Amino acid sequence: MIAKTSWKTFVITISFVGGLLGVSVYSATTTNILIDGTIPDSKVFEGPVRVSVRELTIKPNEELPLHYHPGHVFIVVKSGTLTVEDGCGEEKKLTPGQGLEEWNGRVHRGKNVDATNVIVYDIFTTLPGKATTVTIPANERRCGPPKDVDECTRNGWRKFNHPRSFLNQGQCVQFVREVPRTLSQFQKAPNDEQ
Repeated sequence: MIAKTSWKTFVITISFVGGLLGVSVYSATTTNILIDGTIPDSKVFEGPVRVSVRELTIKPNEELPLHYHPGHVFIVVKSGTLTVEDGCGEEKKLTPGQGLEEWNGRVHRGKNVDATNVIVYDIFTTLPGKATTVTIPANERRCGPPKDVDECTRNGWRKFNHPRSFLNQGQCVQFVREVPRTLSQFQKAPNDEQ
């Protein structure tokens, strides 16, 4: 009897959390949290990791708010054409079967500029207790953080304003070299909430 009660409690809790995430993150789209759970000792991520899988439907002519992910996310398009706009202004189009990964808090948003729904699957890996997505307040244009040292060169450092701005190329390069590369390093990083 205890096992049945625990299982029902688990299912109700996951459904409630999934519903809250779906409503609070992207209210203009359809969100379906397929699974949300924790791996207590991941070898790949060097410690505990929360894994969430979501199906996201973006209606025609809709765009998501600018946002970032405090962990790592894999995005794969199931149907339609997804336009991904980087917070720094670059865009790329993804068609069914194509995907990308976002990590390290890079600001971006998905858009559907076509006449049919876009359906994507997202696999989030975050630290337990962290949100999968953080929306930029007032949908303000934010650029960053830099992905690599090359983005800091040729005055590229001047465009970044998320999570901080830089006074020179050297600061930008130092930031890239010190940025966390694994979830365990994110535990030591400063709070990523704004």
